[in-house]
Amino acid sequence: MDHRIREFIRRHPLGVFLTTAIGLTWATQLTFLLNGADLTPALLAELVFLLGGATLITAYTQGRAGVRRLYAGITRWRLGVGRYALLLAAMPILTLLVAAVTGTLRHPDGGWPKLVLTYLFMTLIFGALLGNLWEETAWAGFVQSRLMNRHGLLIGSLITAVPFLLIHVPLVFATDGWYHTSWNEAALDLALLALAAPFLRYLFGTLLVDTGASVLAVALLHASFNAAGSMAAVQGGWQYIPAMIILTLLVVAYRAWRGRSAVHGNAVASLTTAQLTAERILRQAADAADRQP
Repeated sequence: MDHRIREFIRRHPLGVFLTTAIGLTWATQLTFLLNGADLTPALLAELVFLLGGATLITAYTQGRAGVRRLYAGITRWRLGVGRYALLLAAMPILTLLVAAVTGTLRHPDGGWPKLVLTYLFMTLIFGALLGNLWEETAWAGFVQSRLMNRHGLLIGSLITAVPFLLIHVPLVFATDGWYHTSWNEAALDLALLALAAPFLRYLFGTLLVDTGASVLAVALLHASFNAAGSMAAVQGGWQYIPAMIILTLLVVAYRAWRGRSAVHGNAVASLTTAQLTAERILRQAADAADRQP
């Protein structure tokens, strides 16, 4: 590989990753949408672009040790019973409460036991295991962790929300297709995405700080967020967004009560100072070697 390209990737790993992942995702999903095809293969391709890109760039810039750290987040499972209960129960309960308050709650087809089982399947199997663990290895483990370590919890999370929103833009046409979605409907869905993204990434950021960068925790909450939006007991499918915002505000209030900053915090609690110093020395050595004629 040309020296200038190697140097550019090393100096701008996030820029290279985001440009490539978003560009390939848009190209793939828009091609499927314009041809009226089932979007499922394009969604699977998005996971490949995200996880593959994060893995390759990490391997190139940090070597095998960096790849091990990238994937270590999905094995940080010692979160406590209370946190697991919060991750699995908070979103559906708050979503149902929002539906009850707004008069959009209904008795689900098949009854409440079926709704609970469906929600758990969509969260644990279809969501976390098959999708969100790998999606968040890229977003939380690669992108957001780096930005939070550089800019802090608040700013790093808000910056992450921008490309996270951009990569999901084609999905505003996913339900009815490109040719059957009005521009007003697309604009409304995009506005909801723009509203949700900063709160959601900030909520995930607090998890990264409080769990020692557990991507598993983020993936479970992400899957719970998605599954809560598709519960059969709510009409319209919008209630999970205000529910998530309420949850974020409750988490902010709880963390403030515990004396934790709402602005500062990073996602490298599991790394020691010695490990961080060694990583920096290795990067400097690699940069020096590349500059040799």
